[in-house]
Amino acid sequence: MIKQLLVSSCVLFSATFVVQAQNPKLGVSPIQDVINAMTLDEKIQLVVGSSGKYESQMEATIGNQGQLVQGAAGQVNGIERLGIPATVVADGPAGLRIDPKRKNTDKTFYCTHFPVATVMSSTWNKDLVYSVGTSMGDEVKHYGVDVLLAPATNIMRNPLCGRNFEYYSEDPLLAGTICAAMVNGIESNDVGTSLKHFALNNQETNRTRNNVIGNPRTFREIYLKPFEIVIKEAQPWTVMTSYNLINGTMSSERCDLITEILRHEWGFKGMVMTDWFGGISAAAQMEAGNDLLMPGKADQVKEIRKAVLNGRLSMEILDRNVRHILEYIMQTPRFKQYVADNNPDLKGHALVARNAATEGMVLLKNNKNVLPLVQKIKNIALFGNTSYDFIAGGTGSGNVNHAYVVSLLDGLKNAGYQVDGDIQKSYIEYAPKAKANLPKPKNPLEAFLPGHFIPEMSLAELNMSAAVKNNDLAIITIGKSSGEFLDRKISDSFNLTKEEKDMISGVCNAFHKAGKKVVVILNVCGVIETKSWIGGPDAVLLSWLPGQEGGNCVADILTGKENPSGRLPMTWPVSYNDVPSKADFPNPETVKVDDVLGMFMGKGIGSKGDVKNVDYTEYNDGVYVGYRYYQTKNVPVSFPFGYGMSYTTFKYGKPVVTKDAQGNIKVLVTVKNAGKVAGKEVVQVYVAAPGKDMDKPAKELRGFAKTKKLQPGESETVTIDIPYKNLASFNEVDSQWQVEAGNYKVMVAKNAADLKPLTTVITEEAGVTEKVRPCLLKEVK
Repeated sequence: MIKQLLVSSCVLFSATFVVQAQNPKLGVSPIQDVINAMTLDEKIQLVVGSSGKYESQMEATIGNQGQLVQGAAGQVNGIERLGIPATVVADGPAGLRIDPKRKNTDKTFYCTHFPVATVMSSTWNKDLVYSVGTSMGDEVKHYGVDVLLAPATNIMRNPLCGRNFEYYSEDPLLAGTICAAMVNGIESNDVGTSLKHFALNNQETNRTRNNVIGNPRTFREIYLKPFEIVIKEAQPWTVMTSYNLINGTMSSERCDLITEILRHEWGFKGMVMTDWFGGISAAAQMEAGNDLLMPGKADQVKEIRKAVLNGRLSMEILDRNVRHILEYIMQTPRFKQYVADNNPDLKGHALVARNAATEGMVLLKNNKNVLPLVQKIKNIALFGNTSYDFIAGGTGSGNVNHAYVVSLLDGLKNAGYQVDGDIQKSYIEYAPKAKANLPKPKNPLEAFLPGHFIPEMSLAELNMSAAVKNNDLAIITIGKSSGEFLDRKISDSFNLTKEEKDMISGVCNAFHKAGKKVVVILNVCGVIETKSWIGGPDAVLLSWLPGQEGGNCVADILTGKENPSGRLPMTWPVSYNDVPSKADFPNPETVKVDDVLGMFMGKGIGSKGDVKNVDYTEYNDGVYVGYRYYQTKNVPVSFPFGYGMSYTTFKYGKPVVTKDAQGNIKVLVTVKNAGKVAGKEVVQVYVAAPGKDMDKPAKELRGFAKTKKLQPGESETVTIDIPYKNLASFNEVDSQWQVEAGNYKVMVAKNAADLKPLTTVITEEAGVTEKVRPCLLKEVK
């Protein structure tokens, strides 16, 4: 009997061992054993997103792949027999984008609409941005999502780019540093991010087929640098490749971009995925280092299988990509069996959003200290459609299904002001009628595009004499938004419309005649023209797209509850004609909606491939993007990079600038609040290189710091480190980063155009900081 039991036990043990050997489990068995146990079809199932089961792309529309979480943008397939769960990825950069309603429940699943990325960079405050990321990531986890498809750190090359609101800056250091803080904050919740769009996604017009043409120095110094900073400072879980081509090859099919630069040079350890329906050849994407094709297409499954079977795609490459995906999955909450409770702290996060948006607002004008408002201001006349319908964020995947948006009307009322009821009634009656006259969508997909804005109501419709008599102050809000697929128009988005200018001039004339002041609020997605109208109002506050608490944030600044400390992350030119890339950027006025809808399906606009700025865009401005151009060429601007006003004044002590034996520079500067109210100051350090070994901009931002809130008379000494390697420029001939010998001007300044920077000269020795393989060359065979 004992012998039979022993035999039975051995047989049972042997059977169990065989089952385990045949069915290894992820997280229990070595990853290689799991890969070895996969069939070819299972491997392909893993590298092609969950939409790969659909034969028609129309069945797999953007943002409709949330089987596990409704409204999520996509899923990564699981393999149950191997212990591999399906995981969920969802938009977006200003907060989690999922459906607020689900089947079989009356509960809502709203998410916090945080300020857009441009607001975050306008704070110049890494710690604050980290806290926003922490709150954003908390919602990602509570709602059962594994990866947030954000943030995006493409450079603001041109003010008309439709997605600039999702991006951080025209400057790579500011963009990369603030974006890294966001990634670290989100991922502190043990959920992932997807750094995007890698790389050179700087226009929306024909973005799926546009060929970006430029040189390696331009790409590396300006457009790749923010990605490099984020990879090295934050190591995001995933990176998303962009739609466009780079010097003739799809970015998602470039081995030199994804494998050589991203992985070998920068040390990226995570997973790479495509943008939705991005690229052309699935096999080429696999080979280049794109691990995951999203959201997945049936023809990609067929192509990869055929490529492996005929030897076009090696199993080694496929296994490499599978490994990266498995390594990603093992980090996810879903793999760790976290059960989402769908109950994030939305009230707490709303407060975080409010504080962040307030700190990112920029005071552009404040004649005779009109702001903050004095106590005698009680009654306010509120003009502009957007005053009553404040814009929280942009459209497309950057939008958020929020529970509410605080309008400026509500914000002022919450702050205790009386808002003119007759004017309010007129706007409330006007808006529905005006919206009814807007063009009707011809296609359901048009709901994803930036919408049309109703024109501003004529002041002739209002009793202006009563408005002036009954109110102490006038506030005008100008609203501009944008989003995916379309770049902004010059005529009515960069420039103000005739109706908007008439409203500003009319209100200013009427109120100024009575000795009363006018404030303009810019609830806008990006840079606008200001010279033609800014002489009218007494104060101008730039609120950007501040998220769901916008009206409260504006009121906090108007009342002086908060002191504005935002600084511009990009230059505001006098005219679009002054923009260095104006000749090398699409004319959005000529783009047709039908062409744009075709881009939903990954198609180009349909030309023969030879249309400038549509089929191809040349980056002839080189490294002279933004302030690098304006300051070097001495072009006047409306507001320089780094500009912003305060309700107090700050005095800088003499900077102490030192250099160690390795050539690293350290800057110490004491900042004193010399005014009468508490506030924060942004200290900016620019460096001017000798410029002898190659052409260099007049100055470049090399470091910055933001003080704590300083009370009147209080001082703080900030320290800004500038590593020797950060002084390097890219030498294309020798394919290396090099620092030239000579004298470097280290300038402590309030903005890029500061005429009296505190300057110290440091002498550096020549050196090569890194030698790299030639990549992203203009001619790729």
